Amino acid sequence: MSQINIPILDLKPQYQAIKAEVQAAINQVLDSGQFILGPVVQAFENDVASYLGVKHAIGVNSGTDALVIGLRAMGILPGDEVITTPFSFFATAESISTVGAKPVFVDIRPDTFNIDPHLIEAAITTKTKAIMPVHLYGNPAAMAQIMEIAAKHSLKVIEDCAQAFGAVYQGDSSGSHENCKETTREQLMGSYVGTIGHVGAFSFFPTKNLGAYGDGGLITTNDDDIAEAARMLRVHGAKERYNNLILGYNSRLDAMQAAILQVKLHHIDEWNNKRRWIADNYSRLLMDVDGVITPAPSAGHVFHQYTIRVLDGNRDRIKQVLTEAGIGSMIYYPIPQDKLPIYVDQYPDLTISNQLAQEVLSLPMWPELSLKQIETVVDSLKA
Repeated sequence: MSQINIPILDLKPQYQAIKAEVQAAINQVLDSGQFILGPVVQAFENDVASYLGVKHAIGVNSGTDALVIGLRAMGILPGDEVITTPFSFFATAESISTVGAKPVFVDIRPDTFNIDPHLIEAAITTKTKAIMPVHLYGNPAAMAQIMEIAAKHSLKVIEDCAQAFGAVYQGDSSGSHENCKETTREQLMGSYVGTIGHVGAFSFFPTKNLGAYGDGGLITTNDDDIAEAARMLRVHGAKERYNNLILGYNSRLDAMQAAILQVKLHHIDEWNNKRRWIADNYSRLLMDVDGVITPAPSAGHVFHQYTIRVLDGNRDRIKQVLTEAGIGSMIYYPIPQDKLPIYVDQYPDLTISNQLAQEVLSLPMWPELSLKQIETVVDSLKA
């Protein structure tokens, strides 16, 4: 039996490094007796807004709720259409359907895994009200092109940043110079994802780059009206207690999770830089491996996942070999959203998305991963 044990993710080293800080933060919340919203949540919202450079940050209880509430706060209504990518976790499309709108899927670029901006305009109809790009695996989408299209057609943009906390739009990913004004691209360069569109939606699920020890989410916006609506929607549609104006949700961020996230926020740059270092080493070691395509370079990528493409139908076999060697890997995502049972036969085939669902394989990734472990993963994959 193999002695190798490299999981897809290991959260224990991170906790051990910040254990004292986390326990002190938790004790302060316990001593305060205030466990939902309150001053601790407000302090975290202020800190995360300052970090991202956005006017409003509104804590909610999950990344999915951040999307749902974000859509409603922007005014998306039943019967509206929202253009998005098929290649994402179901919460992306689910949130659109949950508010009564229709997800309209546009194919992706094979080199970025993100929505292809050149295909968006052809999908716009009189019912289209918004675009929802996903910064998949932590790689910023083509936001300059997307924002220009949105402005041209008077559409809202909600960024799904579930996997991309701390990712920065640098306008350097493949295709970022195409069909886009240079001034638009330059104006957005250096912006954190979640601050470019009208709304940003983040997840703090424990596996994320900035992860809580339970569920949590965040809505970001620079629009005062959207922020006011989002704050109402997270507390049953009320501006003040027992004065409910609209139908809302019970979606409040726990103070305990906010306290943990505030501790982690001070470390996020260090952790994201380590993820980039790990990705650089993976790409270096896999550079000349036949049948493997490594992620396209992108300076603002935060590598929530390091995802390769395995060609020639070998992906599932290689995943099995890695498993037998004691090395974790995951397929994100084996079924595009438009092919899930809930939507099956409702949409035309999207060639690139279907192809990549048969090729993608995510390798072990967490900030404390060592060079020796990286080399072991690569050696096993090569073998």
